[in-house]
Amino acid sequence: MTLGETFERFLQEAPIAVMYRALLERALDPHELDRLFEREATEQYTKELLFSTLVDLMATVVLGVKPTVRAAYLASLGEIIVSLTAVYEKLKGIEPGVCRAFVRDTAGRLEPLVHELDAALPGPVPGYRTKILDGNHLAGTEHRVPATRATRAAALPGQALAVLDPATMLVIDVVPCEDAHAQERSLVDQVLPGVAPGDLWVADRNFCTSRMLFGILAGGGSLLIRQHKSTLHWEEATAWSDAGRVATGAVSEQAIRVTDPDSGTVVELRRIRLVLDRPTRSRDKELFLLTDVPRGRADAAALAMAYRSRWRLENVFQILTEALVCEIDTLAYPKAALFGFCTALVAYNVLATVRAALRSEHGAEEVETRASSHHMADEVASTYKGMMIALPPATWEPYGRLDDREMAEFLREAASQAWLAKYPRTTRGPKKPPPRKASGRKNHHVATARLLDQQHRQE
Repeated sequence: MTLGETFERFLQEAPIAVMYRALLERALDPHELDRLFEREATEQYTKELLFSTLVDLMATVVLGVKPTVRAAYLASLGEIIVSLTAVYEKLKGIEPGVCRAFVRDTAGRLEPLVHELDAALPGPVPGYRTKILDGNHLAGTEHRVPATRATRAAALPGQALAVLDPATMLVIDVVPCEDAHAQERSLVDQVLPGVAPGDLWVADRNFCTSRMLFGILAGGGSLLIRQHKSTLHWEEATAWSDAGRVATGAVSEQAIRVTDPDSGTVVELRRIRLVLDRPTRSRDKELFLLTDVPRGRADAAALAMAYRSRWRLENVFQILTEALVCEIDTLAYPKAALFGFCTALVAYNVLATVRAALRSEHGAEEVETRASSHHMADEVASTYKGMMIALPPATWEPYGRLDDREMAEFLREAASQAWLAKYPRTTRGPKKPPPRKASGRKNHHVATARLLDQQHRQE
């Protein structure tokens, strides 16, 4: 069987894996990655181990192809000339600035493809480029760092702020932070330079500070942020007025004046109140949203619904945790753990571009409501190793040289081979209250067969 026949066989049987590998050739171009490292690194330097080699190793781990960095290293013996110790030393020194540039650069190379595929999703508020901001704390690692061995407390390697473009569903920026206990608000100054005219920033109440609000407005952007009870200097400008209902509750709004304590600047914002039919998990019965979007661009009900788009970034974090491996518990040093997380973000962005190709061919509603990213990532992980043996790296190099139009044509052709029923998205039904349980103190064990028989007789 020739390479062409082998490629066609993989294209028919595992089109998601084929699209994913072709996109990796563009997103993880080794020459571009090494130039990025030379440009962004201030402390590390390249001697024998290239940054692109580390990315390849980490990518196989976050994709689930290999369980650990050590396993990935052993599988690459003959290609990597340095020791495993040297690999770990390099990993624990990768600077957060390099990680951030890595995510931003790869997202910038994938975003034109989404638009070329004509697969961008409609924005929550027409006329704005929405950017959703949220934070993610990395889970505790093994106590491999000597300084952590004297405590039983979870060793947290860091956190990160991420910015999602819900139109392309790409994570376009990230702010890695080694201090897991740092307040998320302390990282805002690193986010604000990314504000551009026409942006609409959507964020939770943790980011409702004068610095954030006035920083967005100074950059020419707009905001839709949940109000925090005690972080702003404001006063009412108008009384409440009814604004109708949405699916989750009743909406009303008023105007308020907010003062910047540093400059004394005063701006008037819309304050939207959503009285929930069901309290949140935090038992909040009301939500208050602040925005400067004019009434002529969006009414209060539409903005209340637009705020719900914030959960798209929560869903991304869920995909990173469940479908990819974004938290590697053996990477205990903060810089290494953050590099693993950022590599997972890049892996997610490649998966998001695969989903864009599927939307282009099968329709947005069909893909977004019925296709599971978890099953797609599983196909990549289970197929990747065998596919790379059958189709060596040289087979994929031409895909890194395709322009946007040519790559989009290939992705559409590959997407047409995908049978979406193989990647079903499970819709959870309404939660039922758990039954009352026996304590188990007297009877430590039960026979499942007897319980089933008893239930059958009762029915």
